[in-house]
Amino acid sequence: PIESAIPNDIEFGKDITAIVITGPNTGGKTVTLKTVGLCTLMAQAGLPVPALDGSELAVFEQLFADIGDEQSIEQSLSTFSSHMVNIVDILQKFDHESLVLFDELGAGTDPQEGAALAISILDEVHGRGARVMATTHYPELKAYGYNRPGVANASVEFDIETLSPTYRLLIGVPGRSNAFEISSRLGLPESIIDRAKGFTGTDRHEVESMIASLEETRRQSEDDAERSHALLLESETLRKELQDKLQAYEERKEVLDKKAKEKARKIVDEAKREAEAIIAELREMRKNADQVVKEHELIEARKRLEEATPLEDNKVLKKAAQVKARAQNLVVGDEVKVLSYGQRGTLLEKVSNTEWVVQMGILKMKISDSDLEYIKPEKEPVLRTAGVKNRNSHVKLELDLRGERYEDAILRTEKYIDDALLSNYGRVSIIHGVGTGALRQGIQSYLKKHKRVKSFRFGEAGEGGLGVTVVELK
Repeated sequence: PIESAIPNDIEFGKDITAIVITGPNTGGKTVTLKTVGLCTLMAQAGLPVPALDGSELAVFEQLFADIGDEQSIEQSLSTFSSHMVNIVDILQKFDHESLVLFDELGAGTDPQEGAALAISILDEVHGRGARVMATTHYPELKAYGYNRPGVANASVEFDIETLSPTYRLLIGVPGRSNAFEISSRLGLPESIIDRAKGFTGTDRHEVESMIASLEETRRQSEDDAERSHALLLESETLRKELQDKLQAYEERKEVLDKKAKEKARKIVDEAKREAEAIIAELREMRKNADQVVKEHELIEARKRLEEATPLEDNKVLKKAAQVKARAQNLVVGDEVKVLSYGQRGTLLEKVSNTEWVVQMGILKMKISDSDLEYIKPEKEPVLRTAGVKNRNSHVKLELDLRGERYEDAILRTEKYIDDALLSNYGRVSIIHGVGTGALRQGIQSYLKKHKRVKSFRFGEAGEGGLGVTVVELK
C-alpha cells in the first residue's frame, strides 16, 4: 500500500500549451497523463480536486484521450492500429478549446516511422491551438520541445539506487534511458554492457550525458531554492520583529521626551519663582538698611539661590550660554550676566577651569562659566584717586559716573555702596564731575539717607576737588 501521495506541480496552459513526457517505460508517465485528465473532468463536474488552495484549472469544451490500446485478433487490430483508430477520430473532432492527451504516441511500429508520425501529429494538434500532453519513449522527440515555441519537455524521475520511479514530474528535463544502469545493477556482465555501448552512436552518449547533467543541476537548484526560501522566511520574520521593536522604541522615546520636557519646564519655572522670591527678600533687606543683615541670613539666601538653579538639561539655554562664554576671554573684574538668575554681577576670582566666584549684589556665589554672559562696559574709567585696595577684594575704591544718565548713576551708586560694605571698605570715592551739579546733588542726597554712610565730603585738591565725593562708611 502507498503510505503517502507524491505531489507534483503541473503548470500548463499559459506560455506552455504542449508538454512532451519522454523516457523509458519505468512508470509514472501514464499516471501523470491520467492525473491531468481526471482533475480536469472532476473540476468541470463540480467535484473537489486533490490540489492546494489557490490552484487553477481551465475549462475545456472537449477532452480527448488515447490511453492504452484495444488489441483485437477478431478485428485484426494491433497495438499501432488500435492507437491510430483513436487518433484519427480525435483529429477529426478537436478544436482550439480542447484538451488532448496521447499515451505512447507513435508506439507499435517502426521506431523511425513512429517518431516521425508522432512529431507530425503533435504539430497538427499544437498548431491548431489545442492544449496537448503526450508521452513517448522515442528519443527523437526529446528535441521537439527545444525546437518549437510553447512546447516543453518533461520526464518522470527514476531512482537508480532503488531501481524504481519516484513519481516526481520534472518539467523542462527530458527523460533518458536507464537501460545500461539498470542492467548493470541487476547483474548483467560489464563486457556485454560495454559492447552494447559501442553499438550506440556518439551523439546518443552526448545527449544522455547532457540529460544527466540537467537532472543533477535541477536537483541542486531545487535544494538551493528550498534553502533560500527558508532563509527568506527567517529574514522576513526577523525584519518584522525588528520593525515592531523599532516602532515600539520610537513610541516609547516620544513619550519619554514629552515627559522629560514637561519635567524640565516645571523645574525651570519653579527655579525662576524661587529666585524671584529670594531676590525680592534681598531687596527688602536693602531697603531696611537700618536693620543689620546677619551673616547667617546671607548664607541661607545664597544656599536657596544655589538650590533654585535649574537643571543643566535645558540644552537650548546651556548651548547658547556656552557659545557666548567662549566668545569672550573672561578676566577678573569683568561685568557679566548670570543667565540662570537673570542678574548682573562682577567676576571676583576664578576657582577652577570652569567656575568663577561672582559678586551679585550682596551675595558671592560660585557660577559655571557656561552660565555667564560677558557684558561690555559702557565707559572705561580714566581718573582714579589714590588709595590702597583690600588684598582680598576686587571691588574698586572709586566709582566713575561721568557721562552717565541721572537714573543709571543713582542705581550704580546704590550697588557700589553695597559692594563696598561687603568688602569692608571704610572709605570710597564717587567721581561725578562738576558739570551743572545735578548729578552731584542727587548722589549726595542719596548718601544722606543711607544708614551705613557715616559722612561724606568733596575731594581735596589732589583727590579731584568738587568733581569727587569722598564717602566714609560705618
